[in-house]
Amino acid sequence: MTIAIIRITGQVGLDADIKETLFRMRLRNKYNCIIINDDQENKKILQKIRNFTAYGKISEDTLKKLVEARAEPIGGKKIDADKVVKEIKSGKISSIKPYFRLHPPRGGIKSKLHFPKGILGDNGDKINKLIERML
Repeated sequence: MTIAIIRITGQVGLDADIKETLFRMRLRNKYNCIIINDDQENKKILQKIRNFTAYGKISEDTLKKLVEARAEPIGGKKIDADKVVKEIKSGKISSIKPYFRLHPPRGGIKSKLHFPKGILGDNGDKINKLIERML
């Protein structure tokens, strides 16, 4: 299973260790998205950054739409979405950049509240609707 993580907060007012964690995960700007595998190490990292990001399990349809709309190829080559989705599932991404730049969500978000009332933290399957609003 793969998890999509979207950075919601900006740079101002973050602790140095949180900034470093977000930087190493390639979540360097607001509304950047990455796709990671669901394992123990990544779950620990998610608990550390849950107050600054939205995350959840991404469906294969949404992942394909995300790759088609927002993937940036390395070397200027064309992107085959099905091939890239298989690369992401295997964990070895080589043909696109490892992050996606998204738009702010259409309709707005409550960026300072946690998930049932706001957007921060674990959104479960609702992350798919959020990503589609941000494409």
